[in-house]
Amino acid sequence: MRKTYVVIRLTLTKMYVFNVNRGNTMNILITGGTGLIGRSLINVLNGENVNITVLTRDMSKASTKLSKSIKLINMLSIENIENQDIVINLAGEPIADKRWSNTQKEIICNSRWTVTEQISTFIQQAKNPPSLFISGSAIGIYGRQNVESIDESFQGFHPEFTHRVCKTWEHKALSAKSTKTRVAILRTGIVLDSKAGALSKMLTPFKLGVGGKISHGDQVMSWIHIEDVIAAILHIKNTPTLEGAINITAQTPVTNKHFTAALAKVLNRPNFMTTPAFMLKVIFGEMADLLLFGQHVIPDKLQKSGFKFKYPTIEAALKNLFQ
Repeated sequence: MRKTYVVIRLTLTKMYVFNVNRGNTMNILITGGTGLIGRSLINVLNGENVNITVLTRDMSKASTKLSKSIKLINMLSIENIENQDIVINLAGEPIADKRWSNTQKEIICNSRWTVTEQISTFIQQAKNPPSLFISGSAIGIYGRQNVESIDESFQGFHPEFTHRVCKTWEHKALSAKSTKTRVAILRTGIVLDSKAGALSKMLTPFKLGVGGKISHGDQVMSWIHIEDVIAAILHIKNTPTLEGAINITAQTPVTNKHFTAALAKVLNRPNFMTTPAFMLKVIFGEMADLLLFGQHVIPDKLQKSGFKFKYPTIEAALKNLFQ
């Protein structure tokens, strides 16, 4: 089949070229399109020579957040999968929005596992499946770690809740792999954006002048600027050798002490408080582990494939977001 090309512009200085095998327009199905990463990705792709379909549980919410040019569906079928060039699966209940009751844990799991299993099943059944399936995951798969550097080959997982969520999530996505469909798993770190996500929740105490480290502050935070997340997804699309689990983090993880000091500096606010571990455990229960433990994750596959980060240091990332 003759190949044509679509050019997607992310910034004024960098362009990304997609191979398209089904005519002049690329067809992309996205789940989780109203989330932080989904919205940012759609903003980059929309308006180019791309047809975007978004699977959403809330059509009303999606219609207010997304462009009118986006096709919305609330159920998945094999017809939605046939003739898609790419499927990008970003769906999932936010993992840190609510205390982890047994009910909330079930919601977190099912919001990821069910749709991923459906997509993989339909890809397997499709006569003309997508050439690429990109599916979400998180560095939570590694569980709590110390300061050891972790790349994609690491197997010393700590068997806690986040590991169990991501392990099953990835397994269901990888079942879609075939000679026709490449599968890439996004093991995403802490995504930095000034208006949404984890960073936006950290701002209030700093703005009130009571910001500071969490517990001892030595836990390592593996972070990434939202623009680099989107650039990494496009890089994966353009790099046929990239498949399987891929760490989506900056190459310079930092301790919580380093992170909070950098945030305080860019906000020009104090950084003297310490939030004790026991307080977080009282407030958040088991979910407090997300704040008290970390991982020193390295994006080995991205770096070896030639990916260049626009924001390689936490100082550069925070300065862009707040200055």
